[in-house]
Amino acid sequence: MQLRPATFLRPGPDPAGTTPLTRDDRTFPERLTEGYRAFLGGRFTSERSRYESLAKTGQQPEIMVVGCIDSRVSPEVIFDAAPGEMLVVRNVANLVPPWQPDRDSQHSTSAAIEFGVQALQIKHVVVLGHAFCGGIRAYADEQQPLSRGDFIGRWMSQIAPAAASLSPRDPNDDNVYLRRLEFAAVELSLRNLMTFPFVRRRVEDGKLALHGAYFGVVTGRLLLRDAATERFEPAAESSRSGGTKPPGKSAVS
Repeated sequence: MQLRPATFLRPGPDPAGTTPLTRDDRTFPERLTEGYRAFLGGRFTSERSRYESLAKTGQQPEIMVVGCIDSRVSPEVIFDAAPGEMLVVRNVANLVPPWQPDRDSQHSTSAAIEFGVQALQIKHVVVLGHAFCGGIRAYADEQQPLSRGDFIGRWMSQIAPAAASLSPRDPNDDNVYLRRLEFAAVELSLRNLMTFPFVRRRVEDGKLALHGAYFGVVTGRLLLRDAATERFEPAAESSRSGGTKPPGKSAVS
């Protein structure tokens, strides 16, 4: 199949990235400086005692979230987390690779999982998928590499089993296929988590729980995976029947 141009990483007023930075543009972003000032005068002041306590006792989060690098899907914002409350690791398409201790490559996500489960002994791992995921679309569209290294393409290739589990893509219903692939990637990451011996051991001992979730960027709707039914249901109604496996675009995007 012919590769399509890579379009999922072309945001902003200069989508082609052709305008050179001015001298002022090369300085530390004023937006961040302003944000830091607001933080100092607001949240840091109101939560200073919490920061001081965390500095003395160290972090002891009970929840770890595996999220996407997408700037629209910040776990700390979505879950209104306080400092030290959640351990967060983010990568393209919120993927968890399988346990591969002998593979000759870097293991950033695996290292974070090892730290969270083994060192911090967290009680929950949440894989947070989301609508309009650029990494999922890049894989589905077989987009051309953005660089010679094709880091995104190689990273996303690990969702091939998830894609293979779906019915063929309907060109007349493309959005539904992408949503289903986003859900299937969450399912795959949950299965991959169980390939880590220390994760499986803690799950089987009742000391760790794994969860799947999905965030609608437009609607703000959060869906939670029911482990018994393998359905994703709205968080506010997760105890009710009638969930979906998985919902279409109109329900969650």
